[in-house]
Amino acid sequence: MIKVKQKTISNGVKYKVIAEVSGRHLHISQSHLAKLFGKNYKLKAIKSLSQPGDFAAAEQVEILGPKNKLVMRIVGPVRKKTQIELAVSDCRYLGIEPAFRISGDLKKSPGALLKGPKGKIKLADGVIVPIRHLHLSELQAKKWKLKNGQKVKALVGGVRGMLIDQIVVRVGNYDMRIHLDTDEANAAGLLSCSKIDLIL
Repeated sequence: MIKVKQKTISNGVKYKVIAEVSGRHLHISQSHLAKLFGKNYKLKAIKSLSQPGDFAAAEQVEILGPKNKLVMRIVGPVRKKTQIELAVSDCRYLGIEPAFRISGDLKKSPGALLKGPKGKIKLADGVIVPIRHLHLSELQAKKWKLKNGQKVKALVGGVRGMLIDQIVVRVGNYDMRIHLDTDEANAAGLLSCSKIDLIL
């Protein structure tokens, strides 16, 4: 379990929490994996990630938008539905309208063309800009009296310090992390795995 440092400030209680920078990546279904890489293909894990069971895979695919294309890594394990997570700057580069969503909320989100070594897939939906969020275990959420879907704030120090609002709490089988996309992290001058102040 991550140790937290508690301090009292004028507008609430502040805890030190690790903020991770989440670069563009792809979650993929088994059927789409087979179409892009071949029948019965299995992902090859190269690095474990902070959330239980998640890993960076060796496999990468191309996403082709109306304007440009990008290469992105697959994050395993496979999921029920393919989901592409981008920053706003990625969407603009590709020519895709940003859709700000919580992971898994893909209805009426934009689609894109995916290209792998064995084939292509035209997705009707699944491209999102993930809303900034805080992963918590059920035990940690109970300790801090937070509920799934609740919104909290975080304070970033340093020369580009800022208050980050509208962080959505996600409770489940998670390790405690705040996830920001590359645009958000760059704006605050954050490096990967920086400790910032969660304000309750």
